[in-house]
Amino acid sequence: MNLIHVIVLAIIEGLTEFLPVSSTGHMVIASSVMGIATDDFVKLFEVVIQLGAILSVVILYFKRFFRSIDFYFKLVVGVIPAVIVGVLLKKHIDKLLESPLVVAISLLVGGIILLFVDKWFNQDTAVTKEENISYPTALKVGLFQCLAVIPGVSRSAATIVGGMSQKLSRTAAAEFSFFLAVPTMFGATLKEVWDYHKTHEQMFTGEQIKFLVVGNIIAFIVAMLAIKSFITFLEKRGFQLFGWYRILVGGVIIVLLMTGHNLQMV
Repeated sequence: MNLIHVIVLAIIEGLTEFLPVSSTGHMVIASSVMGIATDDFVKLFEVVIQLGAILSVVILYFKRFFRSIDFYFKLVVGVIPAVIVGVLLKKHIDKLLESPLVVAISLLVGGIILLFVDKWFNQDTAVTKEENISYPTALKVGLFQCLAVIPGVSRSAATIVGGMSQKLSRTAAAEFSFFLAVPTMFGATLKEVWDYHKTHEQMFTGEQIKFLVVGNIIAFIVAMLAIKSFITFLEKRGFQLFGWYRILVGGVIIVLLMTGHNLQMV
C-alpha cells in the first residue's frame, strides 16, 4: 500500500459508507484494479478510516447528539442486535468476507430491492422526526442492520429499508441510519485495533500512522459532502438510481471474476 492507494480508498470510504451502495463492493473493485496486496494493516486501515466517516456525522448533526439522553438510549437499543450477531457469528462472517461472489450477489439483490422500495412504503403518513422514533422501532431497525454482516448488503441500505418498513420517511430513515452507524462503527474499529494489537508486537510504523491520519482526514471531508448531497438527492429522487448503480457494480464484479481476476477482499 502506498499514499495513492490510501487517498483513493479513503475517498471511496467517504463516498460510499453512508450511501446504500456497499462500501465493501467498491473496495473489492478498487483494490483489485490497483493491485493492493491484502495484509493485516490493509484490513485494519479499511476499518479504522471509518472513524473519519462517523466523525462527519457527529459534526453535521452536532445538536441532535446533545438533544436528550433518550437519543442515546435509542442508539443503544438499535446497536444491540449487531453486537450479538457479531460476537456469535464472527467465524462465519470472516468466511463470507473471503468471497467476492457473495458481494456481487448481495449488490444485485439489494439493487433490485432499491428499485421498488419507494413504492412499497407509504411516505404520506411516515414519521419524519427522529424524536418520534419509538424504542421498538429502533430495535427493529437494529435487526435489519444485522443483515449487513453479509458483505455487499450495505449497512446503510439495510437500516434505511428497515426504517422505511417501520413507517419512517426516507429522510428520517437515512438520518437514523447515520446515527446508528456511530456506535456500530466505533465499536467495530476498537475491536479491530485491539485484535491487531494482540498479534503485532509493534503497533504501527511511522508511515502507517501517516496513512491512518491522511485516510481519516480524507474520509471525514468526503463523507460530509456525501451525506449532505445524499439527503438532498433522496428527498427529491428516492432510491431507484442507487438500485441501478448497485446492479451495475455487482455486474462488474461478476464480469471481473468470470474473466479470471483474482479479487481480494479487504
